[in-house]
Amino acid sequence: MAKYEVKVFTGSSVYASTFNDVYIKLVGTKGESERYWLKSLFSSVNVVGSKVNTVDVHCPTSVGDLILVEIDKRPQRIFPEDDWFPAKVEVKSPEGNTYFFPVYRWIDDSEVHRFRAGKALLCYEETHSLGKYDREQELKIRAEEYCWDSFEDGLPYCIKADSTDSLPSEVQFSFTKDAEFKLTAVHGQAQLKLSQLVYCREKWTSFDDIQRIMSNATEISEYVQKHWKEDTFFGYQYLNGVNPMLIRRCRVLPDNFPVPEAMDFGEGSLAEQMKKGNIYLCDYKRLDGVKARMIDGEQQYLMAPLVLLFKKQDDTLVPIAIQLKQTPGEDNPIFYPSDSEYDWLLAKTFVRSADFTEHQLNTHLLRTHLLAEVFAVSLLRNLPMVHPLYKLLVPYTRYTMHINLLARKLLISKEGVFTKYAASGCKETKKTILTRSLTSVTYSSLCIPDDIAERGLEDIPNFYYRDDGLQLWDIIFRFVKGVLSSYYKDDAAVQKDSELQKWIGDIFKYGFLSQASTGIPHQFDAVDDLIKFVTMVMFTCSCQHGAVNTGQYDYGAWMPNNPTSLQLPPPTTKGTTTEATLLETLPDVNTTVNGMAVMWLLSQQSSDFVPLGQYPQEHFFEEIPCKLITKYQGELKKLSAAIENEAVETRRACVLKALMVYFNEDPENLIREYMVRESALTSLLNTLPQTAAHMLLFLNRNPEDKQLSSKAETVTVKVSEITFSSMSSCLMGTLNEISELQDFMHCSAVA
Repeated sequence: MAKYEVKVFTGSSVYASTFNDVYIKLVGTKGESERYWLKSLFSSVNVVGSKVNTVDVHCPTSVGDLILVEIDKRPQRIFPEDDWFPAKVEVKSPEGNTYFFPVYRWIDDSEVHRFRAGKALLCYEETHSLGKYDREQELKIRAEEYCWDSFEDGLPYCIKADSTDSLPSEVQFSFTKDAEFKLTAVHGQAQLKLSQLVYCREKWTSFDDIQRIMSNATEISEYVQKHWKEDTFFGYQYLNGVNPMLIRRCRVLPDNFPVPEAMDFGEGSLAEQMKKGNIYLCDYKRLDGVKARMIDGEQQYLMAPLVLLFKKQDDTLVPIAIQLKQTPGEDNPIFYPSDSEYDWLLAKTFVRSADFTEHQLNTHLLRTHLLAEVFAVSLLRNLPMVHPLYKLLVPYTRYTMHINLLARKLLISKEGVFTKYAASGCKETKKTILTRSLTSVTYSSLCIPDDIAERGLEDIPNFYYRDDGLQLWDIIFRFVKGVLSSYYKDDAAVQKDSELQKWIGDIFKYGFLSQASTGIPHQFDAVDDLIKFVTMVMFTCSCQHGAVNTGQYDYGAWMPNNPTSLQLPPPTTKGTTTEATLLETLPDVNTTVNGMAVMWLLSQQSSDFVPLGQYPQEHFFEEIPCKLITKYQGELKKLSAAIENEAVETRRACVLKALMVYFNEDPENLIREYMVRESALTSLLNTLPQTAAHMLLFLNRNPEDKQLSSKAETVTVKVSEITFSSMSSCLMGTLNEISELQDFMHCSAVA
């Protein structure tokens, strides 16, 4: 008789356990076991830690090398159908081998689910017919679950889903994330204590009034409020604000920006400084000619400015010329620092409003969210769980589809907050800007080393996004190279991996609309090509998104620094702007409040946040990738400490928060986690009467079963006596008795 020691690990998330009967079968190269029942998987809603159930599976002879396990569950007679989240299965064979089977998915039906052994295999390495068949079936099911859909013509495709509930359960928010995250302006207004201003359509009459609504201030937002008028801070944001992706070195002035090259600003002429490499350009040409929407019955305005910046001898970066529209003319003056205070400040305000739109639609939405969704959908459609690239990338797809679907429903839809309260909210305007942005995307612009070089920013000082980002890219690159090189020994191995080729083929087709001009590969011919592309995917889905998202409230809480819309047209002459003009130009009160609420919500980090480099779900089990993960985490921790030690100025904190790795437990996170779990227990308490009712119904139908009746009556009484105040002292014991009753009923049924 061959004995297999089987351990089934239930996930540690809230509601991961089940009252249902769970069964397991082992399948190997020489046969399969009987279907075995696992005793009592229910574990007090897993408030602390995960649950491990152990069972010995006996077979007449060895089933050989294990290929997969089959798992299914059936509802009990007195318990309703519920969901279960198994994490992994561990099996020790009679030959002394230990097999791991990663699961990490919700099982919400009574179907048989198959999970492969943890060793990563490429498609052409499958030697057993059952392994090949299971691989094909898994991808067939995934192709039905993860379908492509066209959100808008000319834009990247997305997952086809009507609502978040229709998404596959494994890509939905966890209970924790769902309880904390409400992507609505109303929720944000409440959190910021601004709900009473939501219907106020008045214009601002003083900057003091704007300051009074700055709630939940951060060190950075307070710094912004004090320094937003300064030219040095205006220039600084192009390097280390939330949109460090636009600035580039300027060697030759654009034809439509006729700044006199002979202009002298104290350190030589413009022409001389361009030759020295000290002049930089920000061109918002993607916004040219688009129509701004009406808000509260008032026409809004969105410009497409050009900004010239100069690196001074003290290494600060300051603006030296601003033109608010793309076409030069008498009604489109070029503004200079030598103009009146409010002429210059108003010109900079129009630029900051344009930067809000450029950042939100291109830098943030398109280049991180929409592309990340393409990477994720293609991964889940084309690579099975046993594929090494699936194991490497699946942590980087976490929540991507859920958050993007919410954004499409609640932010950029017809009634979305962005649509209603941003100048660029018109459907055609958003589409035009996004389409232009996608056309401008190149492979090199998504790879930070190439992007920095192409924009000529290799040596500009105080560019922390570049400094920290390049170090992170290098760490990720070395990790990816180590992992992938252990599976792909040569270029031929890459070329013959049909699943891998389908993955990149779908990305090229559905993400970049088969535009060869982007430079995005449509197939992989070499290991080095694969390594670079995967590095880009991981960097985009983690570091890049953090850099352009995390600081939104820091830099936008003080509305004049980041207005979502402007209410007056740009000045056509100089010398007429006053402080009152500037205040009238800024968005009204309710537009301000809604903009702040959304930026605050988008900047929040949930308590189940997973730091870069952490793999809480075990997918790799081989020695090489496991050692590389440990090394990867060590390098990230070292870099995190180095960045933290160097971040002595408040203004660097945004980049630090966006790019560093969090290893220390945040006390606020612990509080939030406690509140979420308390909510889960309250919800469970509300379901216990239903459980009691099921028990009573069962008793009425089976009055002759005296032993069972006695046990059930005891538990039913205890359920009825539980209140929230007594939950901590008696709930767990009662739940364990329910679990024992479940086991007793199963044994009675079998007998």
